[in-house]
Amino acid sequence: MAGAESVQQFQSFSESDKQWRARREFLLKNLGSFQGEIEEDRLLALSMVWANHIFMGCQYSEELLERVFDMAEGIEVEDAPHFTTRDEIMKRNR
Repeated sequence: MAGAESVQQFQSFSESDKQWRARREFLLKNLGSFQGEIEEDRLLALSMVWANHIFMGCQYSEELLERVFDMAEGIEVEDAPHFTTRDEIMKRNR
């Protein structure tokens, strides 16, 4: 990945424009810290973890989420969905 132009190739066909803009910003923000093909693959995977958590509510280990949240610091996602877990629903209904 050289820069902004080459990042475009990593947009998934299933990503909305809003999701892609956020993940693209994540990739560009962290590009300099991941050099080489293996590291770039790792960055792509971390960007998907972050986007899946933000936009689809996917859950991952605390350690992994902490890492991607640190990497995403300063990225603002407008109108991000809010997900309620089963445990949160059960606590409210008690």
